Amino acid sequence: MKMHLLQMSILNETHGKFMIEISRSAGSTIISFDYQKKELIFTEDNSLSDFLKKHEYQFRKLLHVKRPETYFKGFKLNFSIWDGKDVAAFNDLSKILVLDNRDGKKTILAKENEKAGIVELYIDGSYLQKQQAGGFAVIIKSRKGDYELKTFKTTQTSSSLIELEAAIKGLELLYGETEVRICTDSQYVRKGLTEWIINWKLNDWHTANGEKVKNINHWKKFDKLSQNKYLEFKYIKAHSQHFENTMADLYARDEAGK
Repeated sequence: MKMHLLQMSILNETHGKFMIEISRSAGSTIISFDYQKKELIFTEDNSLSDFLKKHEYQFRKLLHVKRPETYFKGFKLNFSIWDGKDVAAFNDLSKILVLDNRDGKKTILAKENEKAGIVELYIDGSYLQKQQAGGFAVIIKSRKGDYELKTFKTTQTSSSLIELEAAIKGLELLYGETEVRICTDSQYVRKGLTEWIINWKLNDWHTANGEKVKNINHWKKFDKLSQNKYLEFKYIKAHSQHFENTMADLYARDEAGK
């Protein structure tokens, strides 16, 4: 896949339709977008409009994720579109998402099969509302199939953030490993480094709505720990009787309840 960098700038609004300029180094084009009707019209015929049509699903995803109140004249946003991205594969929970940051290059892809012979990291977090206490568990499975369990308390109250803390701690524990598979039931963890963070960084850690990214320090740390590593993200459905995931869940709850 090849990443293309673009910018959108909202020029004006008439009767609910927004005129938006999309630009890149090679030129620009104008589109019309009605947020309520989700109607997208390419008002010009040029190479950039052809490129956006070719990648309309990715482009629409950006337009749809913005809240209505963030559409206003003067709003600007940097964004990326990946040429050759298999969107269906990235949305398929059965696929392995890969982030390869080795050799000074960044490669992101979705693939069918796991890479053999790499360390596996099983993580889960828990927040017990009644006790107002949280904890998370990290299970490391070595190449030989041996297990190592670590549990930790946390002061966080968000389940998503606790899961992110678990992933960060896991990579810290495996600091010397260059190839790691992170197995998790958290889409927050799975999608963060493989999709969302790219546009966050293009906009100085702001979202498509112009807001500061939540848990920004955690994401910066996670991003830093991913450098010079080959990471796989494997989704495991919660409470699906998967052995390691079930154990991580039980130990996380146990740690939170102590």
